[in-house]
Amino acid sequence: MSTKQFVYILVIMLSTLSMQAQVTFEAKVSKTRLGVNQRLRLDFEMNQDGDNFETPDFSNFRATGPNTSISNSYFNGKRSYSKTYTFYLTPKKKGTLTIGSASIEINGKIYKTDPVTIQVTDAVKVPKDPNNADYLASENVHLVAEVSNGNPYLNESITVVYKLYVSNSVSITSNWREIDTPKYADFWSQNIDSRGNYKIYEGKYKGEDYRYVILRRTVLYPQKTGKLNIEPLTLDIPIDVKTKRRDIFGRTLMTRVNKTISAGKRTIDVKPLPEDGKPLNFTGAVGDFKFDISTNKFKLDANESFELSLRVSGNGNLKLFDLPALKLPSSLEVYEPSRADDIRTQINGMSGAMIENYTVVPQFKGNYPIRPISFSYFNPKTEQYELLSSEELVIAVENGPVTDEPNTEQNQSEKQIVSEKKDQFKHIKLKGNLTAIEKEDFFKSTLFWGMLGAPIVLIPLFILVGRQRKLRLADAEGNRMRRANKLAKKYLGEAKKNVTNKTTFYEALERAIHNYLKATLGMETSEMDKEHISGVLLERNVSPEVVISFSGLLKSCEFARYTPTTKVAMQKDYETAVETLSNIDKQIQ
Repeated sequence: MSTKQFVYILVIMLSTLSMQAQVTFEAKVSKTRLGVNQRLRLDFEMNQDGDNFETPDFSNFRATGPNTSISNSYFNGKRSYSKTYTFYLTPKKKGTLTIGSASIEINGKIYKTDPVTIQVTDAVKVPKDPNNADYLASENVHLVAEVSNGNPYLNESITVVYKLYVSNSVSITSNWREIDTPKYADFWSQNIDSRGNYKIYEGKYKGEDYRYVILRRTVLYPQKTGKLNIEPLTLDIPIDVKTKRRDIFGRTLMTRVNKTISAGKRTIDVKPLPEDGKPLNFTGAVGDFKFDISTNKFKLDANESFELSLRVSGNGNLKLFDLPALKLPSSLEVYEPSRADDIRTQINGMSGAMIENYTVVPQFKGNYPIRPISFSYFNPKTEQYELLSSEELVIAVENGPVTDEPNTEQNQSEKQIVSEKKDQFKHIKLKGNLTAIEKEDFFKSTLFWGMLGAPIVLIPLFILVGRQRKLRLADAEGNRMRRANKLAKKYLGEAKKNVTNKTTFYEALERAIHNYLKATLGMETSEMDKEHISGVLLERNVSPEVVISFSGLLKSCEFARYTPTTKVAMQKDYETAVETLSNIDKQIQ
C-alpha cells in the first residue's frame, strides 16, 4: 500500500470517528400550524445520554409528559444510540407562540435546542376518520356540567353536577389529571361529596348508551344579579382506543391517546328579588322556612333564669341571613345569645335550623308577655314573600320584689334601667356587735402625717393625669383609631373563639363581616356582592389598598369552604380581618 493510500484511509477513519463523537440535541414538532382545539407532539432527541434535562416554558400550552424512549442498537459493529423526551402540547390561545430552548448536560457540557415557532389558528373541524385514534377518543368521551337551574333568583340554591361520559368503544383509567378547577367568584359554594370514590352508572348521552361517573357535586347560592359565569372544569385524560390490529391470540390491540376535555363555561342568569310586596323586616332569607320562639319555663321566681330560643328551620340560604331581633320587657335582664345551628348541605342545598338561645333573668314579680315576633322570607317556588309570626308567650314570675316601672318592651341590645326598692337589701345584717378599742391620740400619729402629706403628693399626680387625659381627648385621630380597633375586635369576637374549627371560624368570620357592613354602611345581605361593596367603600374615601384587602378577605371566606386550610392560615385571616375593618372605620367618611 502506498503512502498516499494510507493517508487517504487514515483521513476517512478519523472523519468517521469525529462524526460518531459529535453530539446532537434537537427539538422536533409534529406540526408547526394547528387549530386551538388540536395538539402537537414535541420531541427532544439526543444521540448521547445526558443529565439535568430542563424543559422550556410551556405557559402558553397545556403540556403532558415527558414520555421517555431509548433506542440502542448495533449494525456492522457500530453502535447507534438515541434518547427522546416526548411532550404533548395543547395551545391555550391563538396567535404565534414560541417554544423556548430546552437544555441538557452531556459529558460536562451544556447543549440547547433552537426555539420553535408555532402558528395557532381558530378551532378546526376534526376529520371524521374512524381509523384515527384522536377522533375516536374525542367522539367517545365527554365531560358535561349539568346545572339544575340556569335562571335562579338571588340567593336561590342551584346545583352543578360534573359527569364524565365514556362509551363502550373506549376505556379509561382513573389516572386523569385536573388542569383547570371551576371558579365560583360570585357565588357562595360548597362541594357536597369527596373526590376519589367514583361509582359507575349506566345512562344515555345524546340518545346513545354510555357509562358515566359523577366527578363532583357543588351547591351554589348566587350573591349578585345578572349574568354570572362559572369557569369550566378541564381534565387531561388517558384514553385507550381499539385498533384494527390483533395480537397472536386474536385479541384486539389498544392504543393510548391523551385528550384534554373541558366541560365548557356555563352562564347563570340570576334574577333580582321582586320589590313588590317586600316586607320591611326582610333580611335576605330565600327558601321555604318555619319560625317559632320557645321557652323552657313559663313560671319561676325573680332572679331565676329561663331560656328563650329563636328558631328558623327549613330549606334555603340558612347561613346567609340574620335572625330577627328579640324584644322583651325592660324588667327582664337579657344576656348575649349563643348559637346552636344545625345546618347540612345536601344535593338540594342547605337544610336544617338556625337557633339563637337567650338567657333571661326577671328582676321583679309579675306577668311578662313576650309579644309575637315576625320573620319574612322569599319563596322562589311560589315567587312570593311569606311573613311568619311567633305565638305570644307569657312568663309568670310568682315570687320577688314588685316594681312600679311599667313593663315596656325594649330590644335586647338596649341598656336596661332597674329601679331600687327600700327593702331590697333587708337580708343584709345592718347592726353589728362592735367593741371599743384602745384610744390613740390622732395628733402627730402616722395617720395624721399621712393625711397631711397626701395632698402634696396627690395634687401633682392629679395635674399630670389630667394633662394626659386632655392630650388623649384632643388626639382625635388616635381616639378614632382606638375606637376602630375596638369595633373591629367586637365584631370578630366570635370568629376568634373558633379559630381552631375551620367551618365554624369562617362562618363566624363571614357573619361578622356582614354585620359590620350592615352597621357601618347600612347594607342588606342581598346587596353584599364584592363589586358593589368595593364601589361603596371607594365612594366613602376608603383607600384602594384597603378595598383590595377587603375583597381578598371575602375571597378567602369563599375559597376556604372547599379547600383545605391550616390554623396558621385561619389566624392570618383573622388578623387581616381586624386590620382591614379597623382601617375601613378609620378612613370611611
